[in-house]
Amino acid sequence: MLAALLIAQQPALTWQGGLAILVTFLVFLGLQVRRVPVELLFLSGLAVITLAGVIPPTTALSGFSERAVILIGALFAAAAGLRTTGALDWIGQTLLGRATTERGALFRLALVAPISAVVLNTPLVAMFAPVVIDWCRKREVSPSRLLMPLSYFTILGGVVTVIGTSTTLVCNAKLGESKKAWESVPGLQAQMSDIGLLEITWVGLPVMLIGVAYVLTVGRWLLPNRLEPSTSLADRRREYLVELVAQDHCPLIGKSVEDAGLRSLPGLFLIEIARRDQVITPVTPRDVIQANDRMVFTGVVETIADLERVSGLVPAVDETYEHEPEKRTRRQLTEAVLSRTSPIIGSTVRDANFRERYNAAIVAVHRNGERLTNKIGNIRLEPGDTLLLQTRDDFVEQHRNNRDFYLVSQIGGSSARRHDRAMIAVGLFLLLIGWLMASSLLGSVTHLGPVPTGTLLASDAKPIAAIAVVLAMIVTRCLSGSQARAAIDLQVLITIAAAIGLGQGLEKSGAASWIAHGLVGWTQAAPLPPGSAPLALLVVVYVVSMLMTEAITNVAVATIMIPLAISVAVAGDLNPRPFIMAVAIAASLSFATPIGYQTNLMVMGPGGYHPRDYLRVGGPLTLLCAVVALTLIPLIWPLG
Repeated sequence: MLAALLIAQQPALTWQGGLAILVTFLVFLGLQVRRVPVELLFLSGLAVITLAGVIPPTTALSGFSERAVILIGALFAAAAGLRTTGALDWIGQTLLGRATTERGALFRLALVAPISAVVLNTPLVAMFAPVVIDWCRKREVSPSRLLMPLSYFTILGGVVTVIGTSTTLVCNAKLGESKKAWESVPGLQAQMSDIGLLEITWVGLPVMLIGVAYVLTVGRWLLPNRLEPSTSLADRRREYLVELVAQDHCPLIGKSVEDAGLRSLPGLFLIEIARRDQVITPVTPRDVIQANDRMVFTGVVETIADLERVSGLVPAVDETYEHEPEKRTRRQLTEAVLSRTSPIIGSTVRDANFRERYNAAIVAVHRNGERLTNKIGNIRLEPGDTLLLQTRDDFVEQHRNNRDFYLVSQIGGSSARRHDRAMIAVGLFLLLIGWLMASSLLGSVTHLGPVPTGTLLASDAKPIAAIAVVLAMIVTRCLSGSQARAAIDLQVLITIAAAIGLGQGLEKSGAASWIAHGLVGWTQAAPLPPGSAPLALLVVVYVVSMLMTEAITNVAVATIMIPLAISVAVAGDLNPRPFIMAVAIAASLSFATPIGYQTNLMVMGPGGYHPRDYLRVGGPLTLLCAVVALTLIPLIWPLG
């Protein structure tokens, strides 16, 4: 029997292979300690095996030019285009806007799972995490109750199609390489073709449905509830009075106060609405907002910044200050404390000529917790007053040492949205999704032949397509070049690239082949019932892939385990297709540790999670998905 022959001829583990395994194990231990940044751990491991001669430098650096890495980086920048134009705000309002309870928000958030089937999940979390955090802040809900489910929903949706996660993209890349290594084995090439766009759906869809059901029921009760009250309490100690005017094109016009979301703003209260000669106070939820209404709010700076990003809402004191969309994006919110020597002390806000003096506009005023008059323009300024200003980016630098102010500081994340470019950004992003789907779909239609390399719809062109869309967003002024650069998460990309190189070390050193033969030998030698060895091999490959994914990263495991799975199938004289699919699915489903998948790492900090939180919530989910997948895989792709 071929399996017995290969077991008898199992190659010895070389020192290079042993070193590669040892370094991978030490990187895993370092990740558990988490005192060293993740990317530095992987880079250190890659450097060790490269300097030791396990792999040449060209192989070590191949991960940095991997298509999946470039594609993910470009998608980060493309997602930034949605965020800077306000399209993401609209998506967030559509997804979570009407949810008033944590449970309602969680059920609405489950809609992200099917979206993740066609949009890579890492940029999807990058887009939706700020939306979730913002909703939690407004409803005074801990982000830890929703951010982990967001990551899990995107991971579950990612296995529904081949373009839903970077893992399957890497699997296809490795399959292309592995074909060449097994050209001499007859009849094997057909089972090693790229995973088709919807081929994985047969298992991925049931896994997604059952996994989402678990998160919405059992998982919801296991989530931590960590509140960080220090920031909110500090904000509440400094409440501002702000007066805003709804211009003719404001999207809030025609909506009631409640429908416009002005009744549920955290730490902000609508005091009155001035409409021509009429003053509406107190304001009721049924009052309808009309053009040129002057709305007076009192509240915290973060929520005022949210109002500043609404198109058509401008400060009442200086309505003409940079109200055009292109100019609005050049300004920030800045806080400045007036000194005793300021020339505007004793003047009213309206008469201070603040724009002429400082090229800035007063948005709101705070005075030591004192209740100020409802007309901000009539406030007479005093020493120690804190002004909330609309300023250019260089205001802090210009006035940091100005004796007119005791203190000048910028409010982070308060830039306006480029609303007039929102539809362009959405259109370009949808074009990119269509491009990725078309290239994957055409590449899977084997009876038409493969898509020629170098064409626009070839698999190699996916990163170029994403880069082209990002460049189009920059050209159409959906975002600037600096914003695109800032959106790219280098830590994630470096980690993925270094992990791919580390996986190359396990493969090139022969460690992967040694492990494959060992798996065959251990399974064959085990006292199993007759005929159960093939299923046992499949379970072993899936479980090893699953455990390695939780310990390293999904992309690295896909890189390591695809050649290993093919070796196991050939050694056992079995069909490699179910083993390939087992690796693709197991490496795409990481819930039990924060390091197994990039999205888990992305929400760890904002959610205040500890590693044990992932094990408590994600451990049962990982086992549940394994049972579903291992039940379906041999039914869809026969082992023999």
